[in-house]
Amino acid sequence: MSPQTNPPTGPDLSVTVAEGVALLEMRRPPANHIDEVLLRRIVETAFTLDDDPACRVIVLASEGKHFCAGADLGHADFVRDRAAAAQALYAYAAKLFDTRTPIVAAVQGSAVGGGLGLACAADFRVAEASTRFVANFARLGFHQGFGLSVTLPSLVGGQFAADMLLTARRVGGEEAVRKGLADRLAEPGRLRETARDLALQIAASAPLAVRSIRATLRAGLADRIRQALDHELAEQRALWATGDSAEGIEATRQRRAPVFRGE
Repeated sequence: MSPQTNPPTGPDLSVTVAEGVALLEMRRPPANHIDEVLLRRIVETAFTLDDDPACRVIVLASEGKHFCAGADLGHADFVRDRAAAAQALYAYAAKLFDTRTPIVAAVQGSAVGGGLGLACAADFRVAEASTRFVANFARLGFHQGFGLSVTLPSLVGGQFAADMLLTARRVGGEEAVRKGLADRLAEPGRLRETARDLALQIAASAPLAVRSIRATLRAGLADRIRQALDHELAEQRALWATGDSAEGIEATRQRRAPVFRGE
């Protein structure tokens, strides 16, 4: 294993590799909104790292206040054709589950909507007490996406997943660890270090064995994610046409409580 490599970087994603651990940092602060472009770069970089013997584990992190606030529904692509933008995003979300290298997500601030989906796509999540995990879809008036129909219940159980999805409440870092949504709780200011410590523990194990074990544990997951994404997008298409969805999205933009009418 070479001591350090530095794959190419882009304006919104940086990559450094040292001691067997690759740090992928999203750089769209403060919210780090995800879209097809950024997710494609994350996936393509992860596939490149799959073939790099210097990389045994990936730490997915982000610059700024929040890990990822999901998709920017006010972005021109979503305003013009929300379903097409989501379909393009989900195509790369599905590919993320085909990668072979373990991923540790360092989740600061909020992981909301699609950002929660991105965090749940990782093998492990490291949080702080101040971290907030939010499945806010019902408050926006539409169905969850990013494969959360599969990943969230597998992490926290069906009942707690229903709680998160139907109430859209914020789950803090301490509760997330208790429920299995997060795997480590970092001390304030030590999120990156704690995520890297976990990654180094994994990197110290036999790499062929790690990938073999991971493949067994995740067997069939990518196929289930693709089926879920197809269903999620179909439900989203239908609900985006409703008045409640329009109200939920507009209320979020205006930072007010939505008034839903069931129509």
